[in-house]
Amino acid sequence: MLDVTVLGAGAFGLSVAWCCAKRGAKVRVIDPQGVGAGASGGLVGALAPHTPENWNAKKAFQFESLIMAEDWWAEAEEAGGVTSGYGRTGRLQPIRDEHALDFAHARTISAKQLWQGKARWQVVGQNTLGAWAPKSPTGFLIFDTLSARMFPRRACASLAAGILAKGGEIVKSGAHDGKVVWATGWLGLIDISKEMGVPFGNGVKGQAALLRLDQSTSPQIYADALHIVPHADGTVAIGSTSERDFDNPETPDEQLDAVLERAYVALPALRDAEVIERWAGVRPRAKSRAPMMGPHPTRRGEFIANGGFKIGFGMGPKVGEVMADLLLDGVDAIPDDFRPQASL
Repeated sequence: MLDVTVLGAGAFGLSVAWCCAKRGAKVRVIDPQGVGAGASGGLVGALAPHTPENWNAKKAFQFESLIMAEDWWAEAEEAGGVTSGYGRTGRLQPIRDEHALDFAHARTISAKQLWQGKARWQVVGQNTLGAWAPKSPTGFLIFDTLSARMFPRRACASLAAGILAKGGEIVKSGAHDGKVVWATGWLGLIDISKEMGVPFGNGVKGQAALLRLDQSTSPQIYADALHIVPHADGTVAIGSTSERDFDNPETPDEQLDAVLERAYVALPALRDAEVIERWAGVRPRAKSRAPMMGPHPTRRGEFIANGGFKIGFGMGPKVGEVMADLLLDGVDAIPDDFRPQASL
């Protein structure tokens, strides 16, 4: 007998399954395409916070998830013996003008309160950071110590190994027994939209590249709307596009060339690095732009965990624990903005 069946082996599905399995539940994960086959099998892995201001439930939820992430990933790695590539290495962001510089200084103060002394947001001089510092028109950068990185494919493999080590199953087909959770990504959101006759969510294509360059201890960079993420294995990921209209979901094209060129301009140290992989995939974006959790909107007695658009791995630890509370103990701590009806 199963306690929980999770449909979908991406960031949210595996996070929910892992949190249930480590509490002793008998878990089955079903995905016809295998572990991390969709957008969760990508390259970038930027776990970055919202700005520390105008605090709300979504920002608080994400903050808690980022703070708990180090121990959470370590527990999965210890259980399954597979590294996730997690590292809380921080993030640099250029400051474009004097107005933005004033905001950055103000957020230094608000971060002390909102981040509870567990992480810092500070303004630093570009000339103090060497060649890894991105170009900044003001000569100053934001450096925060809350941002972290992991390698998405390795993270999926790490969670899958942890689930198996706790007695769970990961299969390509099988019966839906026990509590059923739909974590089926962008195609699942399209299906719900068709069933309900209203837009409920959609897919947004993203393209990314992987470079051979060892900056494994350096912070990630967010510049010109791009994430530049050094991984622990001596590579650097750059991404991504955000394409609402696309014909080939998993095919990189010339738009990725433009992304790379923007990255080279922002950080010239990247220009001579070899591009070893080009990737494309489609990420699930709920209409509300928040993660979607709770009772499934069209399947009575079943549940949903979807809509991790760009923040799936960052939100994964907290999403997994809150969903496990609901599924196993009947404790509902889901923020109202995350419930499916928020996308109506």
